[in-house]
Order: sequence, then C-alpha cells, then structure tokens
Amino acid sequence: MRWGTAAVVAAAVVGTGAAVLVIGRKASERMVHPAAARRPAGPVLVQSLAAGRATFTRSQASARPGRWAVEWGEDGHAVVGEILHQDGQGVTRRLERADRGTLKAGTAVRFTPDVYRGDPTSALGLDFTETAAEGELGALPAWWLDGKRGTWVLLVHGPDTDRRQTLPVLPVLQRFGLPALAVTYRGDQGAPASPDGLGHFGETEWRDVEAALRLALDAGAGRVILYGWSLGATMVLQTAARSAWASAISGLILDSPVLDLSATARRGATRAGFSPPAAELGALAAEGRTGVDLADFARIADGTDLRVPTLLLHSPDDPVAPWRAAARLADRRGDVVGLQAFPGADHAALWNADPDHYTELLRRWLTPLL
Repeated sequence: MRWGTAAVVAAAVVGTGAAVLVIGRKASERMVHPAAARRPAGPVLVQSLAAGRATFTRSQASARPGRWAVEWGEDGHAVVGEILHQDGQGVTRRLERADRGTLKAGTAVRFTPDVYRGDPTSALGLDFTETAAEGELGALPAWWLDGKRGTWVLLVHGPDTDRRQTLPVLPVLQRFGLPALAVTYRGDQGAPASPDGLGHFGETEWRDVEAALRLALDAGAGRVILYGWSLGATMVLQTAARSAWASAISGLILDSPVLDLSATARRGATRAGFSPPAAELGALAAEGRTGVDLADFARIADGTDLRVPTLLLHSPDDPVAPWRAAARLADRRGDVVGLQAFPGADHAALWNADPDHYTELLRRWLTPLL
C-alpha cells in the first residue's frame, strides 16, 4: 500500500518511474550510510569572551539548556554550561573549559554533544583496557572498565557517533562498582565493514552486540545490563529479543531508541532537504536496500519480547525518533518499562540537556538491580 501511494505521489512530482527510483535512492543515502548522517548545529559566532563566560549569537543551538561542546577549525574544542544571560542578540553561557585550540571573539563554532573527547583515561581519568569481541565478521574493539560487581553494563553507541558517546555515563557506573564494556559494531572505525557497506538499522548489527555479550559472560559476568543510544538502543532491544544468551540480561537502558523505522527514515530524508514525497520514497528505498524485516522490527519495538526492567529515556521533541513510539512502548509494557521524558532535548543528547537529572535517574534505576 505504501509503495503504491508513494510511487504515484512521487511520480507526479518528479516525472518518470526511472526518476522516481533515482530520487528514492538518493533520499535513502543518509539512512543507509549512518556515519555520514551527523550534522552538527552551526555555525554560531562568538561575540565576546570574559572570565568563565562566553557570549554567542543567538540560535536554537546556543540557547539550548544544558552542557555542550563547541568546536571550531580542525581541532578546536571547548565546553559550555548553564546560560547566564540571554536576549534577542546573544546568549551568554558559563565557559567550563577550553581544552584544544584558542577560542576568540569572532570565531565561528559548532555546538555538539561531544563534551568529552578521547578515551576513558584521557577524558575522565578512569583506568580501562582495550579488548575485543569476536564477531562473525572479525574483531570488534571495546573499552573495558573493571568493577567489583558481578553485573556488567554493556554500552552501545548510536550509528552517527562512536564509543565516545558512552563517556558521560561511565563515572556513575564506576561509582556503583559496575564493570562496563563500551563496544563497537560493524561499520565502526577499527571494526569490520558491513559486507555491503550499508547500515541495516540493527537488523544485522545486533549480532555484534551479542558477540560482546558473549565476551562479557566468558570473562565472568554473572548478569548483564544492556545500554544503548538511538539505533544502538534498537540493537539492544533486538539482542534481548533474539539472542540465545538473553537469559543473562537483567535490564535494559534505552536512550532515544528508534522504534518507528519508517517515520525515522522519512524524517532523516526530510532533514536532508528532500520533499515529503521524495522522503517517503527514500524511506522505502532504505528499507528495500537493507532488507530489514519490518514486521519483526515492529514486534520488537512494541516490546512483545521484553522480560526485564527497562528504563526508557526520550524527548517529546526528538526530531529523529518520534516520541509517540516511545509512549506506545511504555503504555503497552508498563509492567517492565519506565518512561522518563526530557522535554526540549535533541535526539540522543538527553544527558547534555540535563546532566544532573540524567545521572540521578540512572542512579535510582540501577540501585535495585545491584
């Protein structure tokens, strides 16, 4: 039904059937090549600097509450926190640190969620070991942080970033004494490429998460909590539903999970500048190119297979993964799912929006599982 409707509408817009196919394929590129999808907000100009503060031109990014990185040039990086003052012309924020490059008035910067750079030691002073899970395509690099507990936390980043996305939550896991394994999957830097070079919306990548789960269990984990962001959270759900080792999973933490694949794909194409008919075709093309099983995806996203406590963190204003899908999951599986809203937060940047609240939610949810 969707194929017929989309094709008729798009054909009316772009002309021939061949043109429809070309438009659909182009519109799907950002969806099937997720590493190219990230677009930092910006640029924003630095208006002035003073001790412990920086003033930026007003924009959606510079006026967003919370804690953010600003980046410029090849390697410039600074971190800004609370908003101290704002008006129609500018936004003054607390300047927490400028750790790379020289920030000057007049510099054009980009706001990003990447408050921490490097690895757990260089970014946070936490000891870690480089290890690897053995996946079906080859070795999958991982950071391992030791802890005294028998329950491990396995962390799965989203598709448009890397293991650094896990850095903000490592300190609270370490305070609990929870060993942590921050993993990679096919297509990541240092990991094997997907055979066809495409991302598969977790349809194949979940097996790499399962390989990391096996690594944790072989290394002595008694139980494992799976924690993912964006499509990494979707992979977590798929692993819990499909893995032969699912009985070892004691809980899930889902940050901004992609639960309505078609809607997210359409939004991705629209954000890339495609018209609604072309975005619809792009979503269909992405589904066809990746071979994703939409019926099975929907079943997992509805929580049909959920058996363990699940913390669901989401923004009602998420521009990528619709809130309604998260609310539906929480409503259908309220027996195991607890939904926490972060109004105004960007996709998979909930910690940035309110670091203290986010950390406190983790603390409260984790405590009964220890």
